[in-house]
Amino acid sequence: MSHLIPDCPFLPDFSEDMNWKTLNDLGTDRTIHFYQKCLEYGHFLWKKGLAARSILCLDRALGANLGGEEKFLKQWPLPYKAITWILVTTPQNIFLGNPRIHFQHLADRLGEPRKAQRSNRAWACWYLSRIVLPTLPADPKHKVQEPTEEEITQQLTIVGIPGEVQIWQDAIAYATDLSKKSKIL
Repeated sequence: MSHLIPDCPFLPDFSEDMNWKTLNDLGTDRTIHFYQKCLEYGHFLWKKGLAARSILCLDRALGANLGGEEKFLKQWPLPYKAITWILVTTPQNIFLGNPRIHFQHLADRLGEPRKAQRSNRAWACWYLSRIVLPTLPADPKHKVQEPTEEEITQQLTIVGIPGEVQIWQDAIAYATDLSKKSKIL
């Protein structure tokens, strides 16, 4: 692990040497156990200096089939703040890619299960990336109607888990605050 990369305060600790088998060994399980392992593995990848892969793992966490009342979810809510933190904290020498394009493509190309939920969560992350990394361009070849904050909120209200809109709005406030602080520096 890199000692130069700080722990993400919005992701749980991991206790093992993890790899792709960590999630693969879960088979078709997409419940709270899958969600927990995605967050842990995402943190592991982040600490290894693999920011883009960490984001991909957190995307998978957002695809878990959750009811909203799971005990672990109460302690480690949907990773909107974690994703925002990683977008802002990634050192320039670590590959992050273009999260705006990533989330735009993800939102527009997801299939079942829970397509609407997963797509709107990707749009929610897209929106956060636009706040903290406003200079990143969209994909000019990918013609898609980008939703407004109000449209994302409305859709998350319909397809999200209980409390999800508030978790996302807290992440928006956090992203806005981080964006203002980075302009001061």
